[in-house]
Amino acid sequence: MGLVSGMFMGMVFGISLMAGWRHMMKYRSTKRIAKAADIKVLGALSRDDLKKICGDNYPEWISFPVYEQVKWLNKHLSKLWPFVAEAASAVIKESVEPLLEEYRPPGITSLKFSKLSLGTVAPKIEGIRVQTLKKGQITMDIDLRWGGDPSIILGVEAALVASIPIQLKNLQVFTVVRVIFQLAEEIPCISAVVVALLAEPKPRIDYTLKAVGGSLTAVPGISDMIDDTVNSIVTDMLQWPHRIVVPIGGIPVDTSELELKPEGKLTVTVVKANDLKNMEMIGKSDPYVVVHIRPLFKIKTKVIENNLNPVWNETFELIAEDRETQELTVEVFDQDIGQDKRLGIAKFRLIELEPETPKEVNLNLLSSLDTLKIKDNKDRGSCTIKLLYHQFNKEEQLIALEEEKRILEERKRLKEAGVIGSTMDALDGAASLVGSGVGMVGTGIGTGVGLVGSGVSAGVGMVGSGLGAVGSGLSKAGKFMGRTVTGHSNKKSETTTTPDESKEENGGAKPQ
Repeated sequence: MGLVSGMFMGMVFGISLMAGWRHMMKYRSTKRIAKAADIKVLGALSRDDLKKICGDNYPEWISFPVYEQVKWLNKHLSKLWPFVAEAASAVIKESVEPLLEEYRPPGITSLKFSKLSLGTVAPKIEGIRVQTLKKGQITMDIDLRWGGDPSIILGVEAALVASIPIQLKNLQVFTVVRVIFQLAEEIPCISAVVVALLAEPKPRIDYTLKAVGGSLTAVPGISDMIDDTVNSIVTDMLQWPHRIVVPIGGIPVDTSELELKPEGKLTVTVVKANDLKNMEMIGKSDPYVVVHIRPLFKIKTKVIENNLNPVWNETFELIAEDRETQELTVEVFDQDIGQDKRLGIAKFRLIELEPETPKEVNLNLLSSLDTLKIKDNKDRGSCTIKLLYHQFNKEEQLIALEEEKRILEERKRLKEAGVIGSTMDALDGAASLVGSGVGMVGTGIGTGVGLVGSGVSAGVGMVGSGLGAVGSGLSKAGKFMGRTVTGHSNKKSETTTTPDESKEENGGAKPQ
């Protein structure tokens, strides 16, 4: 009896053991298949899909293994940072302050650093990708993250307002920095360094503003003004294809090949707008359109008074440096006493254009390009434009580059002469006035500086209709563009500067 019971129990135990082992193997197999399926799906995800899942802060080397981790470099950087921060603070103040002045919005009369220290927390390098895109150069993409403790205070002055110290707190930077080393045959074997921020992933600079011993409400819209200034500097000076070229090592070198050059000409016809938002309590808005590729070269149409469905049919020309990455920005404003109100904004990617092929586009206007700043989803109407892109040949490229530099220098002279408050004022209204205004040749600025209504209009005339700039050195620009530049004035109220009816060109504009 005991033998039979033992055999029975052994059989039951053996069968149970085999069943348990079979179940465990089946479970493990199911898990492995599910994991393999998940890995396959993850492997098929694009950069945008990964951003949705992980957020914007994921390191580049996670999704793109070509980025190598450099923990050793972060250790050394943390030790070197106190010395690097002190030297970098002086360099940043010296190089960025002129940019703050150059890109200063019209509502602010002065924008400078009162205090600048990069703090004690070093940036973190998440990964580095090294590649050789061109012979004689080494290209290095650095995935940089910085959530430091800098002490940055801006001295902000506005019309009829004393200087207000504005502190930038909780500064965080997320970007991929492209560094290009131009190689040389002599020690130190590097003749120049090119620095830029990659446009994709888009650079993020987050911060909060706080008035020191005062209130931000003392200058209405000061937060938006500083945000726009920072964004303009980043996108127009640092974001690829724009770059900073630094010769090093004391080796004589021609950096012209490293600098950004005009690539083509974009002809923009602002046709009309439909169903614009009414910003007036009495009557209707007085809309006008500002278009630009770079903030330094803006064009403004004439103002159509008391109309929510205006028709302009005005044509201008803009210079494009890189069709693959640059965009055309279209803004519609309502002219008002004091500061003009933006009715809507839209962008169009130049890569969608084929050279020498005209295209008509109807753009839906948004309250802001930053989705986080959109307070309402109400329809703001649309703007219709016609576009034509022309690719420069080598000769046209060199001429456009030279005249672009000349025009920028002329705008700086206008600022130094006191005709305009800042170069941003000049960008909104530096052109000759046709058929209006009193010329002031004796000022050395040139034809087209005159009083119009209550505002002061400043201009630089170009050859094409016979209104050459006197003493400005821009006669070649007219020969190249073959057209007249008509400009708009800056109306000055008691508190702010508002652009008046005019046009301004990245080298010239031709109203139709």
